[in-house]
This record gives sequence, C-alpha cells and structure tokens, in this order.
Amino acid sequence: MCGMMKEEKSNQFIFSENPNKSKLTLIQGDITNQIVDVLVNAANEQLILGTGVAGAIRRKGGLGIQEECNRIGYTPVGRIAITSAGNIKQVKYIFHAVGPQFHMYSPKKADELLRSTITQSSNKLVELNLTSIAFPAISTGIFGFPKERAAKVILSELIKFLKNSTKFLDVRVCLFSDDDYTIFNSIFQKIC
Repeated sequence: MCGMMKEEKSNQFIFSENPNKSKLTLIQGDITNQIVDVLVNAANEQLILGTGVAGAIRRKGGLGIQEECNRIGYTPVGRIAITSAGNIKQVKYIFHAVGPQFHMYSPKKADELLRSTITQSSNKLVELNLTSIAFPAISTGIFGFPKERAAKVILSELIKFLKNSTKFLDVRVCLFSDDDYTIFNSIFQKIC
C-alpha cells in the first residue's frame, strides 16, 4: 500500500509494506538540480548528448561526460551505459538509458525496451550499493513515445522494483514541463 504526501509540484509515495520505507517521488523541475547518487539520461544509441535531458546534462556536467560517452560508443536500445557525472557535483553517476523510438517498434516491443531501461538502471543502482536515482520521461521527447503509455510503463516498473526492495531507496521521476508532470501525476495516482 502506498501512502501519499502532496507538496507543491511533487507527489511522494512511501511504500509502507516495504520495511525500509522506500519512496517514489514525482517532481516537476530540472533533473540536473536533483541531489541523488544517479541521474538517468534519456540517451540515443550513439550516446550523443544533444537536446532535452541529454543537453541539460551536457551543459551542467561539462564536456567530460560527452568524452566518456564517445569512449563507450554505441549502446543498444533497451540498455544503459554509465559515466561519471562530470561537473554535477551532487551526483555520482549518469546512467545513459537508451529508450526506443516508438515508431520503430510494435507498441508491445517498445514497452518492453522502455521497461528494460528502467529495470537495468534500478538493478545497477542496487549493484553499486547506491540509494537514490532520478529518472526523466525516457523516450517521450523526440523519440515519440506516447506520454501516457510511457508513464504507465515507467511508473509500474519502478513500483514493482520498490515493492521488492530489501533496503531504503529514494527513487524520483523528474519531469520538466507542466504537461508532462500532469500526465505522469494522473497515472501515478491511478496505479499507486
């Protein structure tokens, strides 16, 4: 069962059945301002930090992050690559999650690939013994994933992950626009 605490432009759900009281928070704002162990970047397969979330990370984190991405090179859809956070001092790592371009896959396959980025990021957080992570609305920008559909996939996967967590985790979904926040918040309230 989820308990809800409403704040201005954020909703937080505490997983009371989890003895560690992990939390999932939906936030409207700039993901690069989050104080967490990991920021998740909505990446492309070539790991080029262009616009949107990737551009914000490049601007705040510096060129070193792009240089690390260049050394990694190609990362397949549905997978993640890991770099430092560069000049974003309150963050330890960037997980570059390569979500699907919605029009290139069947809806079911697109859901599966998006779910994979969430699962891999969440599992890697635990594997690295970290406790906090902020996700954007992966694939909903230029990759064209329908926002409501993405919200259902992302939030359902995070809820499943947190319900099974054996330690306290602080998981956030950070959305830049009012529209994105409203859509995700509507889904958030329905499924939690």
